[in-house]
Amino acid sequence: MKFEETPLPGVYLLQPDVFGDQRGFFLESWNRETFRQAGFDLDFVQDNHSRSARGILRGMHYQTEHTQGKLVRVTAGEVFDVVVDLRRDSPGLGQWHGATLSAENHAMLWVPPGFAHGFYVTSDFADFQYKCTDIYHPASEISLAWDDPTVGIEWPVPRGEVPQLSEKDRNGSAWREIPLL
Repeated sequence: MKFEETPLPGVYLLQPDVFGDQRGFFLESWNRETFRQAGFDLDFVQDNHSRSARGILRGMHYQTEHTQGKLVRVTAGEVFDVVVDLRRDSPGLGQWHGATLSAENHAMLWVPPGFAHGFYVTSDFADFQYKCTDIYHPASEISLAWDDPTVGIEWPVPRGEVPQLSEKDRNGSAWREIPLL
């Protein structure tokens, strides 16, 4: 497994070793000891799986209590995955980073606690799977507006199109209104 640090401190793009032949492929997406040797002592408590169609944008979500670290990956299709640094003492505060995750490239993203997270589906559909270091706590969930001009995320939405959003995401809060971590 290769761990590549992104421009945001603590966020890593991971590339697992993939072994393939005419039958298909095998990869190890999580191994406690491999991660521990790379400096990540993680305890996952919840696994999630979502399926979304092309043009759906989910995010930018985070929790003010039970903040979650997430190991995210795509097992079918492709997404543009985005994180925004909300850590008040971080040199990356307010900055975003995006990466293409797909079933083809097998890339994963480690999103530590303290980040808003979301993704936009660029394929016909995508199966998005992630492991969490803490439980889902809906009472403390916040949605940062996906199109907040202060953050300025450059989503790969085709010109003239608007992403499909949940009501929660359509009503996301502006950067100046959200609590930082």
